[in-house]
Amino acid sequence: MRVDIWSDIVYPFCYIGKRRFENALTGFDDNVEIVWHSYQLDPEAKYEEGQTVDQYLSKRKGFPLEKAKEMNAYVTAQAAELGLDYDFDTAKIANTLDAHRLLHLAAKHGVQNEVKEALLAAYFTQGQNISDTDTLVKIGESNGLNADDIRQALTADNYKQEVEEDINHARQIGVQGVPFFVFNNKYAVSGAQPTELFKQVLDKVKSEEKPQVLNADGDFCGPDGNC
Repeated sequence: MRVDIWSDIVYPFCYIGKRRFENALTGFDDNVEIVWHSYQLDPEAKYEEGQTVDQYLSKRKGFPLEKAKEMNAYVTAQAAELGLDYDFDTAKIANTLDAHRLLHLAAKHGVQNEVKEALLAAYFTQGQNISDTDTLVKIGESNGLNADDIRQALTADNYKQEVEEDINHARQIGVQGVPFFVFNNKYAVSGAQPTELFKQVLDKVKSEEKPQVLNADGDFCGPDGNC
């Protein structure tokens, strides 16, 4: 089974959705290939020294700072239920383009899921600037990537086209927000849905991967040799 996931890195329900989906995979007795795809909800975002997530959200959405704080408190509580310790006081707003490019490099070396987890943790729980090249090098290197390869990719325009293709593909299939999960290119789940829903979809897709027997009354030979 293949699951394609469109996701950004600095939006709270992307991490929550990842963890809920992973919880659904616990005990699931089938091989699942996970492919992460790039999506930028705010391509114009940039790191500004001293800017808090509350301030950014208030300014971008155009509502009072207190409402932004309430919204972040809500998702922090949601994350805590999954063992994720969100820290919006230290989180640093950043452009995610280079982080997505790093994920494409990671996919090439078979460590995309590990780097995705590290990027999300770096932003939401560790207060790291994920638009900073040195930070991205450390994250990639700690997950088996070569530091020189990372710097070369980020210094040049490597993987920018792949990021754009992911985003364009998302538009073509009607993605309006992330996370967005596509199972075997047939079923889609939008948003950080409950773990139970992910389990139901996984079971449904698995059952449909098996050949459907249309009739069972024909002559046949069994494994015991009897015909």
